[in-house]
Amino acid sequence: MKKLIEGIRRFRQERRQALKPVFSQLALGQKPDALYIGCSDSRVAVNVFASTDPGDLFVVRNVGNLVSPCEPEGRPKEFDSVWAAVEYALLVLEVQHIVVCGHSECGAIRAAVTGQVPQSCAHLSHWIQQLKEGRDIGEEKLTPGLSHLNLVSQASVIRQMDNLRSSPLVKERLTEGKLTLHGWWFDIGNLDVYCFSEKRQKYELMDEAYLVQMLASGPAR
Repeated sequence: MKKLIEGIRRFRQERRQALKPVFSQLALGQKPDALYIGCSDSRVAVNVFASTDPGDLFVVRNVGNLVSPCEPEGRPKEFDSVWAAVEYALLVLEVQHIVVCGHSECGAIRAAVTGQVPQSCAHLSHWIQQLKEGRDIGEEKLTPGLSHLNLVSQASVIRQMDNLRSSPLVKERLTEGKLTLHGWWFDIGNLDVYCFSEKRQKYELMDEAYLVQMLASGPAR
């Protein structure tokens, strides 16, 4: 907590005045072009590895970067903050992209794989049950050489994209070409980001060559 307080003090001393014009504009409203659904893990900072600024992303973070599947009629199974954010992002902010971002050495994935959840964590145990639902993802779609834990983590990102498609609202936007889904996976130890290619049906490293091509051809690959 001391570091946070010192950070606020440093912000006021060193950056507040320079950022005032930017935040004066942001105070009037936000217009992000992407909804980012990421993990609560403190090591996964999208503002660092994607160099984002205030106002760039509408952000939802939860344990395991999970999206609950919708019922057949399109409603979430329970009250769900993720779907509240998705609806707001699509219907109010009119974002054109949704990014689901998983990561290496994910504690939620580890708990689901090992079944080792403290008995006192009833909410956590219920939450990560979602990781056991959904279709199997073939290893040919995943990055070779990863540990079992990280392969499961990559597969989970694809499942969350499937769960997003279970919503009529999302499906409608996708069909109309008004929305693109992106599956990202962040390798913490190597500071690498992988993107799941819908066209090639596999993860690809977002290295310099990939990113140059992506910028030239558009984000959907």
